[in-house]
Amino acid sequence: MKFFATLLILMSAFSITAQLDLKACLAMADTANLTIRNAALDIELNKRERSSYLTSRLPQLNFNADYRYNAKIQGQVVPLEFFGGQPGLYTTVQFGVPYILSNNLQLTQILYNSQLNYGLSALKINAEIVDVQRNMTVQEIRYQVANTYFLLQGLDKQLSFLQNNLEQTKKLIKNTNALVDKELVVQIEADKIKVNLLNLENGISNAQSTRAQLLDLLKILIGFPADKELILAQDVAIEQSLLKAEENKQFYALRLIESQQKMNKEEGKGIKLSYLPNLNFYGIYNYSYNINPADDFRKGIDGVFIGLKLDWSLFDGLQRMQKSKMNAIRTEKLINQYELTNQQLEMAAQQAKRQIKVKSDALNLAKEQYTLAESIYNSSRTRFEKGLVNSTELILSENSLYQAQNNIVSSYIQLRQAELEYLKSIGNIK
Repeated sequence: MKFFATLLILMSAFSITAQLDLKACLAMADTANLTIRNAALDIELNKRERSSYLTSRLPQLNFNADYRYNAKIQGQVVPLEFFGGQPGLYTTVQFGVPYILSNNLQLTQILYNSQLNYGLSALKINAEIVDVQRNMTVQEIRYQVANTYFLLQGLDKQLSFLQNNLEQTKKLIKNTNALVDKELVVQIEADKIKVNLLNLENGISNAQSTRAQLLDLLKILIGFPADKELILAQDVAIEQSLLKAEENKQFYALRLIESQQKMNKEEGKGIKLSYLPNLNFYGIYNYSYNINPADDFRKGIDGVFIGLKLDWSLFDGLQRMQKSKMNAIRTEKLINQYELTNQQLEMAAQQAKRQIKVKSDALNLAKEQYTLAESIYNSSRTRFEKGLVNSTELILSENSLYQAQNNIVSSYIQLRQAELEYLKSIGNIK
């Protein structure tokens, strides 16, 4: 109910603005993404397992009943000497009645169990593990959401370029046709420009198709209704870095290994504790009702038993010794894994940070190239319309402009992705 109430509030807020920015998308994913919700359920499941395990400390009460009909009462061989007969001779006697109704009520209470505390400690450590795994899941989903969001922003910018180019090309074709009518330009010059028009229309169609696919993916990632229209806010912070002055490193992979080391250490304690005995208290109440219809005999007999039961494994075929050796090997492996993972994470963070600088410089360069390409194209277009140059030069400058536009879009996406890679490497995508 809490989840649905939160989701309803979020959907109500978003329905007013009708547009989602990156922050809103991440907030929805944290609440509605099914993978994140399952990770949260793992935490809840661990809590329930601990509560269930704690109940083993409570007294256990069991009832069992045995209603038996002895079609043929089994006999036992006894010496006749018991009945005053001749020594060395035997006879068969039958004990019991045809009908026996037996009821047992048994109470058991653990007084000491060497594995009980180990189990509770293991569940506590496992709670740490599932919490770290949830955080890792959240970071992965946030990365996917943000990456998809920026891909869509890039596509929107590319579509804006393409639509503007299409309008400019249509105007150019109109002017060129006018020049053809005046016999100032041959028809083939106009046809060359029409080829570019067709390419632009095809590019727009492909970009729109890709955008629709990415929108469907984003809806799944943030838990947005598939039958509703998802409108994204324009990335007003396109020039603003995702990075902050101080980024706290949250190396969840290291924290996971630390928890695994705790678990392995606790398992070692559990192996040692298994050498100790277990002690239980028990009490039994038994009521047996005996019936023999042939003699019209009916007799109820009850009994009460209380006692202590000691279980002690004195020798298990060296299994515990082998488990201890395996535990020691795992300890060494986890130490090595921690050191290796730490080195890899630090290296990945440094490499990602260097890539941010490279992609930032690439974006600045792409902007300069776009400014120059746009200026050259405008000049070529003016000269073409005045009949000073042919369509070949115009198309070359036009293609250079399109390439510069694509470079801006791809450089923007690559810069945002580089920043996301860095934030993901330090576990700090917010």
